[in-house]
Amino acid sequence: MCPPSRIANDEQRTAPLSYETAVAQMYALGHELAQTPSYKFDLAHIRVLLAALGHPENRFPTVLVAGTNGKGSTAATLASILQASGLKTGLYTSPHLVRINERIRLNGKPIGDDDFAMLHDVVDRTAERLVGEGDLPWHPSFFETLTAMSFEYFARSRPDMVVLEVGMGGRLDATNVVEPRLSIITDISLDHQKYLGETVGEIAREKAGIIRPGGIVVTLPQLPEANDVIGNTILDVGARAVNAVPYVPPISGQWSVASGQWQRYPLEVMGTRILVESPLVGRHQLRNLALAIAAAAELRNQGTVQITPETIAQGIRETHWPGRFQVVPATGDNPEYVFDVAHNPAGAWALRSTLSAAYQNPRSGDAGNGREITMVFGVMRDKAVAEITEILFPIAGHVIVTHANNPRSASPDEIRQAAARVAAGIDIEEAEDVASALDRARKVAGPKPAGPSGLVVATGSIYIVGEAMRMLGVRI
Repeated sequence: MCPPSRIANDEQRTAPLSYETAVAQMYALGHELAQTPSYKFDLAHIRVLLAALGHPENRFPTVLVAGTNGKGSTAATLASILQASGLKTGLYTSPHLVRINERIRLNGKPIGDDDFAMLHDVVDRTAERLVGEGDLPWHPSFFETLTAMSFEYFARSRPDMVVLEVGMGGRLDATNVVEPRLSIITDISLDHQKYLGETVGEIAREKAGIIRPGGIVVTLPQLPEANDVIGNTILDVGARAVNAVPYVPPISGQWSVASGQWQRYPLEVMGTRILVESPLVGRHQLRNLALAIAAAAELRNQGTVQITPETIAQGIRETHWPGRFQVVPATGDNPEYVFDVAHNPAGAWALRSTLSAAYQNPRSGDAGNGREITMVFGVMRDKAVAEITEILFPIAGHVIVTHANNPRSASPDEIRQAAARVAAGIDIEEAEDVASALDRARKVAGPKPAGPSGLVVATGSIYIVGEAMRMLGVRI
């Protein structure tokens, strides 16, 4: 174990590492799935690293959130509720839209550049020493390094609660070394099959790995295969399930999307009727909101008395989770934009459904009220590209395929080939980068001589959405 004094000495050993150098060294570790040996996924190495750091993961209380879709929205909403309740709140999520700092937040603010650089230096030096002494076979991965940095940051910041979003899976994810106050499992569907399993049941088994013996898990009924695995895991380990169903509003007539940006509905929470007003829109978000509310109510039952129905309503209203059906109204020569991450089939269906609700049942070439959808799309090549395009492309009158500044990005030609089954009758063109795609989309959807301008939907990978938002100056 490396005591705190050793860490402090390491920090002072040389001149401070610059933020730019720290970020460059992080990215030099390479993408987690491409660079890490397939047999590497376990918790042993992250535990060795954290032991050398003095076990920062044990110095703050946590909530752990896993799932295929919605875990980021659920985590962000719960963190906002906790902050609105007056609790000093940490939030760890992945990936990021624009800057890596977004992944580590305290009371809604990303970690500062100086703190990021300092903590990277601490963790990196510790890792190199462990490799040199034979305690680790290789340097920890990008995600392990960043997770250790976040734990060290939160340990030093002394938050009242930290909400941790699992990176991938759950059972063997680096975040799963904590002992959470409660676990949350969001909707499970097919994604990362190469690493998590080919069926929903196999993937659910990995997600259920965050359930602790005798612990508490907040979840909702979902696909039968996932239900069976989660239910049996709860029984096997003697955990207690908290069902979030009471916090899901009736679908018919009880909720509405206002201007494509908010949904509002009344709800009874802890014996008090509140008005839920969420910037996260879409029917799928009703489930994520319910999970966050149920988790907050359970934390209240555990003694976190600062949480009240009023702070739950406030936290939901003040949630900031950009790039999730985020609408930017038309201004001047710019059309209206929708930014939404849809990097797997379930996310694509969620986007299609929300577009239908917010823009009056868009169909091919018609986004409601005579408005045509122009779609800017790019995705990572290790995703279900063909299936995603089959879901999304038919609702667009014009599709511009591009790629993000990321080595995992599918090329425009690869996307076009994957979309071959739905390409007939759809106007698809290629753009060499996101900037070119946005410029072309603006021209296609921009002001019309007669009638309203079109709607530009930037979607697919989070990196596509992030680059598009940054280029258009949208708040992250």
